[in-house]
Amino acid sequence: MEVLFWVGCAAAYDPKLQGIARAFSEIMKKANVDYAILGTKERCTGEIARRMGDENLFQELAQHNIKTLKEHEVKSIVTTCPHCFNMFQNEYPALGGNFEVTHYTTYIYNLIRSGRLKIPEKQEREIVTYHDPCYLGRQNGIFEAPRDILEMLGYEIVEMERNKEQSFCCGAGGGAMFETIKRGEKINSLRGEEAVKTGACTTMTACPFCLVMMEEAIDSLNQTKGTNMATRDIAEVVNSLV
Repeated sequence: MEVLFWVGCAAAYDPKLQGIARAFSEIMKKANVDYAILGTKERCTGEIARRMGDENLFQELAQHNIKTLKEHEVKSIVTTCPHCFNMFQNEYPALGGNFEVTHYTTYIYNLIRSGRLKIPEKQEREIVTYHDPCYLGRQNGIFEAPRDILEMLGYEIVEMERNKEQSFCCGAGGGAMFETIKRGEKINSLRGEEAVKTGACTTMTACPFCLVMMEEAIDSLNQTKGTNMATRDIAEVVNSLV
């Protein structure tokens, strides 16, 4: 295989987020990428367990995954989830898991630039805003690839007030996606308001957790404030156009 596609828990189990995994798989097929997945041999990277303080569970999951990847002689990994990307990039090496890892936005950008993925002739599309996932942007410095892809496809990008290095969380990180906020305003609601203020037609995301959180917030604003903004993942957008 040319690359291992690490599906991740979110895209494996959530019916809506499975669409991201399917879209990226279709993109790789269209680009004639020889890829594989681990299927039932893939376990959670342990990211949420470690963030919430269960180090023993994290160690168990990480060591299992590292052993499995080495058994299959995996050298290169591509992920759709920035949380998985961050674990392979920054935390698995300390446990002996040294793999080349790429987030799908960088991977798609490289496929386009190399000519392996043919995109339609650039044409004017709607105005969009892009939400930087924390573990892709602020943690790992990947800001331009997602934006470059959108611009290659003809989208006009208008930035939220907080973006790139100063971006704001969607509210899912650190296991917060599975907790109930009991006081104050929900983080995703605050970020949703920032997105709506741009006047863009669509908020683009590059993370399954961000898609869930932003969609929830923006749908709520659409109902309560009469706005009409959509939320889409870049992989699904690219797949629909190539």
